[in-house]
Amino acid sequence: MSEAVIKTARRIFEVLEHFEGIQRPASLKDITAHLEYPVSSASVLLKSMVVMGYLDYDSYSRTYMPTMRIAMLGNWVQGALFGEGRILALMKHMSDVTQELISIGTQSDLFTQYIHIIPSTHAIRYHVKPGTVRPLARSGVGWLLLSARSDEMIEKLLRRINVEEEDRKLRIALPDLMVRIKEIRKQGYVFSRHTVTVGAGVIAMLLPIRRYGRILAIGVAGPVERLEQNKKKILSDLRAGIARFMDSSDPQPTPHFDGLAKKDMA
Repeated sequence: MSEAVIKTARRIFEVLEHFEGIQRPASLKDITAHLEYPVSSASVLLKSMVVMGYLDYDSYSRTYMPTMRIAMLGNWVQGALFGEGRILALMKHMSDVTQELISIGTQSDLFTQYIHIIPSTHAIRYHVKPGTVRPLARSGVGWLLLSARSDEMIEKLLRRINVEEEDRKLRIALPDLMVRIKEIRKQGYVFSRHTVTVGAGVIAMLLPIRRYGRILAIGVAGPVERLEQNKKKILSDLRAGIARFMDSSDPQPTPHFDGLAKKDMA
């Protein structure tokens, strides 16, 4: 695949994400200034998106605007990932009781990806966008997701991670990773401090359901000091919320958690 094709694909999504951020029509000048694209290539890209039906162009105001085709493209995803709304209800509940950033994370190949976010309402807060990825073996939620895999699968994944990691200093020894994994399995949760961002942390638990085979985790993220102060209450709220919203009548199959005993889910 040529670099030009990769760049074009990336720019299409950057344009759409720009519109998601500003939530209003934008001119060619606005888009090129914000995304720092050459005017000529940006003009061709935007016109192509108009022809394909993803953008609308108003000749009077000379502005572009996403069409409803964009909205419809992902309209099914929320239902597929979150079912009839129990996961979203759990997130809203945790947001109300903690006021911290609430996330749903899942594994995306060798990464952890945050697929849904409710921002914190605190003045001092931790920011992350939906779609953000973190290293699977070097992040708190990543360790938690790995804890639901068998030891054999963790070893295979780590081997791939280390092969693809060019920086030798960032490669991880299996025994070191397994110490973390065993601690998480014993505790039933992860409390990651300063792991990805200095000063920030996350307390997270696995959800007892899977969506299309995906293991899901709910996290409460914020400044480490505040999480430390409220750790006991956050853990209690997570357990109570999961028991309340994630009941056995959920239509998705309950995960068997490779190599993990039922008591470790507590």
